[in-house]
Amino acid sequence: MPDFAASTRLSRSRADPRMVSGGRAPDADRHGGAAGQDDLGPLPEWNLNDLYPGTQSRELTQDLERARQQARQLREDYEGRLAGLDGDSLAVAIERYEAIEEVLGRLMSYAQLVYSGDMSNPEVGKFYQGMQESVTAISTDLVFFTLELNNIPEDALEAKLASRKLAAYRPWLRDVRAFRPHQLSDELERMLHEKHVSGRSAWVRLFDETMAALRFPLNGEDLTSSEVLNKLTSHDAATREAAAKTFGGTLGAHVRTFSLITNTLAKDKQTEDSWRGFARPVSSRNLANFVEDEVVDALVGAVRESYPKLSHRYYRLKASWMGKDTLPYWDRNAPLPEDDDKVVPWPAARETVLNAYAEFSPTLAEVGQRFFDRNWIDAPTRAGKAPGAFSHPTVPSAHPYVLLNYQGRTRDVMTLAHELGHGVHQVLAGHQGHLMADTPLTLAETASVFGEMLTFQRMLRHETDPKRRKVMLAAKVEDMLNTVVRQIAFHEFERRVHDERKAGELLPERLGQIWLETQREALGEVFEFDDEYQYFWCYIPHFIHVPFYVYAYAFGDCLVNSLYAVYENAQGDFADKYLEMLQAGGTKRHRDLLAPFGLDASDPTFWHQGLGLIERFIDELETFE
Repeated sequence: MPDFAASTRLSRSRADPRMVSGGRAPDADRHGGAAGQDDLGPLPEWNLNDLYPGTQSRELTQDLERARQQARQLREDYEGRLAGLDGDSLAVAIERYEAIEEVLGRLMSYAQLVYSGDMSNPEVGKFYQGMQESVTAISTDLVFFTLELNNIPEDALEAKLASRKLAAYRPWLRDVRAFRPHQLSDELERMLHEKHVSGRSAWVRLFDETMAALRFPLNGEDLTSSEVLNKLTSHDAATREAAAKTFGGTLGAHVRTFSLITNTLAKDKQTEDSWRGFARPVSSRNLANFVEDEVVDALVGAVRESYPKLSHRYYRLKASWMGKDTLPYWDRNAPLPEDDDKVVPWPAARETVLNAYAEFSPTLAEVGQRFFDRNWIDAPTRAGKAPGAFSHPTVPSAHPYVLLNYQGRTRDVMTLAHELGHGVHQVLAGHQGHLMADTPLTLAETASVFGEMLTFQRMLRHETDPKRRKVMLAAKVEDMLNTVVRQIAFHEFERRVHDERKAGELLPERLGQIWLETQREALGEVFEFDDEYQYFWCYIPHFIHVPFYVYAYAFGDCLVNSLYAVYENAQGDFADKYLEMLQAGGTKRHRDLLAPFGLDASDPTFWHQGLGLIERFIDELETFE
């Protein structure tokens, strides 16, 4: 929605795809090993023609002009008049607004995907910036729409909702009006909207292009961030150390730039939060996720309380497996001595994930199959490509696209299962329409983490070799710790940075101190951190793209752990209930979505129940000693 909520809830047309779509949790372990291309088999590359045939295509130019004209006409027809419309007429106005927003969403989705495919190409960067500027200019004519909707008195809107046509938009109206207490004047909202592209968005682009351009020297090669992070899972300890040293050292050489970006964006957020009346830096994100502050506080508190019996305990166990009393930080993602580093070719990864999905629900597998059959996935690593992984929903009239950096490790198979879960969720929710298909970030991780759990559990059931089972369980525990413990540690880093920024700019040294303190608390005394590790905060994109995004990973993982426990003891209708939950898109809040499963995220025991699954996996790992 092109109004103030775009800065807190995110619109499709302006948000970063990796954030809205729920990419993998940011961590070095999310990258695979260094398998050769021939070992992996043919890797798919996406075909973006379903959106537009090219950056200079007639179809793209026509959609831009059509959206420009329709936005202008909508403003002429309705500005200052929405409150006076009856229910049916207001529904027609919203339908027109939604249609324009979907075209803008298609345009920006295409631009974002092209940019993610090659962030180092100046021509691509110019196209992406140009599209941002064009879409922002067009959507300025739409700013009035949600502002006026929020100015309609509650009783007057309720009377209008007697219209069946308007009642179909009730969930969207509910979500728009949640921001009413924080809405500024129309003039200020329009100014903030227009400044976005030359303000926050420009700093985000600077971060992206700086990271994409960095090269990390290692053994005579200049590696990208994805490539050097891959080395942290190498079997060779010297390679892991060298990779960690060059990664941290190179980030340290650019720390002033990353510090400037971080300080500027934190101050920008502080200013806007103050004007809007948000009590805490995280409050705007919580509202955007439609989750209460106390629920998030309960999640963070439960995870931090569990650090000793989860991460501290597991990493002491890992140190003993590696014959050490302490671990250098570059051994956190080291493979176990028993790990044979088996390469999983792409066809095998595809079969593994789809079989796991089919075992749970044929519908889930059928939708997932489309991604492979119709070139909706971009899997190879290449210079300039966005690191990590994501699934971008684009718009309901098209389909999602998945980006991976597939390199043949078991964890890459898990990443495929994760992102395919996002994609299937986005397809199933598409019938809700452009305004109501998106879920809050907290719920966006449900299908992805559940798909990952289905895949892991199937692989574990079919593995009879005790050594392989140990390796698989350890890898799963590390993934879960990185999704829950590490993300809450990241959340704590953000919270402290934003709180301290209120008193003035933070020096790079202070940012490094906060990073080390939060990491030590989360990971435990078993780790030794060398000086260059203080710069590892610099590369986490979520801090820049969407402040306070990261707790959504822990929310989703704990939620799915509790949900999977219900599934293990459920009757035959669980899959049907699960599909109904995904099909709801953004029309329901977490309370309503979880109620059919007997779960309640506001119950303090809910989070401990989810964390208990990680603890049970560690219990099982201890039996292998």
